[in-house]
Amino acid sequence: MKYCKKCVMPDTRPGITFNEEGVCSACQQIERRKTIDWSKRWEEFEAICSKYRGMNDNGYDCAIAVSGGKDSHYQVHLMKNVMHMNPILFSVEDNFPMTEAGKHNLKNISEEFGCNIISIKPDIRAQKKLMRYMFEKYGKPTWYLDRMIYTYPLIMALKFHTPLLVYGENVSYEYGGSDAKETYSAKEQLSNGVASGIDEQELIENAGVTAQDLLLTRAPGKKELEELDPVYISYFRPWNSIENYCLAKKHGFHDLDHEWDRSHHVENFDQIDSRAYLVHSWLKYPKFGHASATDYAARFVRYGMMTRDEAVELVKKHDHNLDALSVRDFCGFCGYTETEFWAIVDKLYNTKLFEKDSFGNWVLKHPVWKEGR
Repeated sequence: MKYCKKCVMPDTRPGITFNEEGVCSACQQIERRKTIDWSKRWEEFEAICSKYRGMNDNGYDCAIAVSGGKDSHYQVHLMKNVMHMNPILFSVEDNFPMTEAGKHNLKNISEEFGCNIISIKPDIRAQKKLMRYMFEKYGKPTWYLDRMIYTYPLIMALKFHTPLLVYGENVSYEYGGSDAKETYSAKEQLSNGVASGIDEQELIENAGVTAQDLLLTRAPGKKELEELDPVYISYFRPWNSIENYCLAKKHGFHDLDHEWDRSHHVENFDQIDSRAYLVHSWLKYPKFGHASATDYAARFVRYGMMTRDEAVELVKKHDHNLDALSVRDFCGFCGYTETEFWAIVDKLYNTKLFEKDSFGNWVLKHPVWKEGR
């Protein structure tokens, strides 16, 4: 593993690239921001909003995919309070036990900004079958949910005749990905690797689900997608997770302060809706050698909030340490014992990156804190 010379991101993140100086594409993107004419881009965004504002006889004139999180609060504030649009919000719930903060935040978005939310709870029976299969086969237990998070807003935007569908950041461009491209259009978002399509027949034959169970994982066809104009806000305004959090707090957003101190995270405000879901994001660790602590430590460095050395210490302390409450809720939902859970995780470790120590624990061969030794 090689690590970015500016932040702490390793070259094992899928799709990330490093330049000749050893700087990752996400850090390079932060530097490129300084050369962008943001006022001109804002004018482009205003023109797009003006095109759709008041459509549908002054009904809904745009749609926003929301979770209830800090970024959702920012997006809804921007479209409702700043751009004076009338958004309809679409949300996919994950069926896991929610945190108190998570329960509050989704309600808060509706009450604070005066918006209707259409929320779907996926078929729990199908979800459990697919979670078990995707976890055991690919180490991607929440694929069914993640796929619907991408497809459901598209399906619903077509039904409500709201071509302007608003997303937050272009994940591949902002943080590094195989399809990283600087564009305002989110039409190619389905190919960013987060929830790429899995062959339906494989799932039907092996996971015990039906074609009907998978209806909402199917994206609209190419011709239908041409009717939509999905956009990334991050193209028009510099995207900053911390600034979004601060704005969300002013509008009633709750973080996990006094509720849950997560052992594998270095912040208390990202992906806080439920505990079980976090197993999925942590599984990057055995597969790629980094997880949520690295993600945010790297962002803190890019945002100028800490030094690289400070970030290294956070990664060393937290990245490997999956929180016990996340494991408990995940196993309770899927029907695993914790012994069964860890046996499956054990098989996911990438032996190119990890080796077992004398106690039988997996350890990174080349951790960032031993860089250059």
